[in-house]
Amino acid sequence: MNQKDQSPLGDQAGFLWTWWKGDPLPLLPSLPDFTVEEATNIPTLATLMECAPAEVTKLLQKGHRPYLAYLGTAPVAVGWSASGEAEFGGGRVSFHVPPRNRYLYYFITLPAWRGRGMYPRLLQYILAHESAANERFWIIHQRENTASQRGIARAGFRIASKVYFLHTGKLAFLPPPEEIERARAASVLFGLPLFESD
Repeated sequence: MNQKDQSPLGDQAGFLWTWWKGDPLPLLPSLPDFTVEEATNIPTLATLMECAPAEVTKLLQKGHRPYLAYLGTAPVAVGWSASGEAEFGGGRVSFHVPPRNRYLYYFITLPAWRGRGMYPRLLQYILAHESAANERFWIIHQRENTASQRGIARAGFRIASKVYFLHTGKLAFLPPPEEIERARAASVLFGLPLFESD
């Protein structure tokens, strides 16, 4: 479908990024005392995420995996890796993450540690930890969140598509021509329409 003819697209909502097994991973400078673990402490997760423990429990019950990054003994960042049922956009889009794919979301770096490279290192840890059993990783951020954009790019992800609002209020993908293969895979995974540029 040609978006110029029908003009269904509204404002840009964000960007979809992906990393596929075999893609290069940029080498990040070592950061002494930086460690990551798969988290199990629900109160700690709830505090970092500024949410109720019941929300953390709900995500765990879905089979989603939380990861905590530490600098020394201080927790500095958190992020989640999803298989199975997931959503984004405040529930605007619900989808099923198929086998050998993971959807990464709900990343938070504590304010005191922002700008120090915690986010890309946490992302790279998850890729290294989970890529033995998974082929494709996906992550989305809002257009105005330039800090997330920088961190995701530093970790080695590629932009698979821009995400746009349709005039109906739903979302759609508009990819760069060189990433059409990945955008088509994303369209199937997320169940969103794809508009290809001429």
